[in-house]
Amino acid sequence: MASPIVECVPNFSEGRDTGVIEAIARSISGVTGVSLLNVDPSDDANRTVYTFIGTPDALAQAALASAKTAYGLIDMAKHSGIHPRIGALDVCPLVPVSGIDMAACVALSRQIGEAIAHELGVPVYLYEASAARSERKSLANIRGGQYEALPAKLASAEWAPDFGPAIFVPRWGATAVGAREYLIAYNVNLNTRDKGLADEIAWEIRETGRAARDLSGKPLKDAQGQALRIPGRLKEVRAIGWYAESYRCAQVSINLLNYQITPLHVLFETVKVEAEKLNLQVTGSEIIGLVPIEAILAAGQYYLEKMGGMVKVSESELVETARRAMGLDSITAFDPSTKILEYACQTQSKLAALGLAGLIE
Repeated sequence: MASPIVECVPNFSEGRDTGVIEAIARSISGVTGVSLLNVDPSDDANRTVYTFIGTPDALAQAALASAKTAYGLIDMAKHSGIHPRIGALDVCPLVPVSGIDMAACVALSRQIGEAIAHELGVPVYLYEASAARSERKSLANIRGGQYEALPAKLASAEWAPDFGPAIFVPRWGATAVGAREYLIAYNVNLNTRDKGLADEIAWEIRETGRAARDLSGKPLKDAQGQALRIPGRLKEVRAIGWYAESYRCAQVSINLLNYQITPLHVLFETVKVEAEKLNLQVTGSEIIGLVPIEAILAAGQYYLEKMGGMVKVSESELVETARRAMGLDSITAFDPSTKILEYACQTQSKLAALGLAGLIE
């Protein structure tokens, strides 16, 4: 029977110092039973997304090793970036790949969270499927106020961490660990530098929408005092707007929580529609980390049919169609062998099978 395989996608709050980024990568790839598939740094976010897979025990060792490495190299008191964050190891999600169910991933995430808290003496929160409390299921709730709000947050009994001390550790902050389904991190580029316009689009497309307001701009509340919201257009979508200085453009930064409910190409097309309402143009997009092949093939099929092309073509042609239609390499290169999850896994398997002589070649 094949060993169970889990994917881990830790996000570390360092995207500029190549020495730190590489040290964390080495701490992951140095664990036997783990394959590091992708390292995706961002200067503007000052954040790096790592993607690795492995057996549960090996993956837990690699996650803890990477956290220990980061603790000695990242100082959150000096951190700045456009991406929301609460800690050096900001978030550590686990995704079941094969031979393991969500319940087992939840147990593994709790094991990892407890180990990080114990070894480093830092606060750890559980989120998504691992959350022990409903209000902590959403990562956005845990990140509310970001790193700067942690001292007050940790002093509140309501926000006592699930593991570790309820104290503020300036160099680390806090970490969120949890099991979840596959998420696509996706940014859409706009022909403007105005973050406010990107925010407008984000509020229109994301599931939670925006706060309802009266004519004077004051937020509206229901009879129970809860804020009223105007829902957005797309299910399973979270989004914010930001300005990426290195790209010289504003982006709609998106987490697509379920690409089967809202396909990737539907998301892209909806952003285009909302941009046009503001007299803006979408100039391309980028995948952060890895993307499942199913999402790319569905996009390729959609755009091929939209162009009136052949219904049945090769897989590589569908990938190429999606790449061109969504401008996936408009800013950074989109190499299917390293950006598509299944292809990246195949590449690792081929390398492992080469032996030393073949690998050197």
